[in-house]
Amino acid sequence: MPVRGIRGAISIEEDQPDLILEATRELLEAILQANPSLVPDDIASITFTLTPDLCSVHPARAAREMGWGQVPLLCGLEIAVPNSLPKALRVLMHWNTDLPQGEIRHMYLRKAIILRPDLVKEN
Repeated sequence: MPVRGIRGAISIEEDQPDLILEATRELLEAILQANPSLVPDDIASITFTLTPDLCSVHPARAAREMGWGQVPLLCGLEIAVPNSLPKALRVLMHWNTDLPQGEIRHMYLRKAIILRPDLVKEN
């Protein structure tokens, strides 16, 4: 079975744990809704990155709180590229699925739609 990547991102207004966890849940739920055959048992792993201005909580906590405790989760720091979107959470989910890459739906929410407007049109 192939492993497919699902990308997504969301902006967060302030560096507060509750806002980061809420945004993480919103993003993961949107990915689930956009990919109806996705179930946590088929997720090989998830990598979350946060821009340097967000550091008050690990977004993986939200995934664990959603019941994804068996999914390998990793958090990291997004590189600080000048003039890039601040206060952003990004996700790369590795999904074991037979779906072709063209049927995978990626999610870019809030101000993060500027990161991949070509993919937002599909959502």
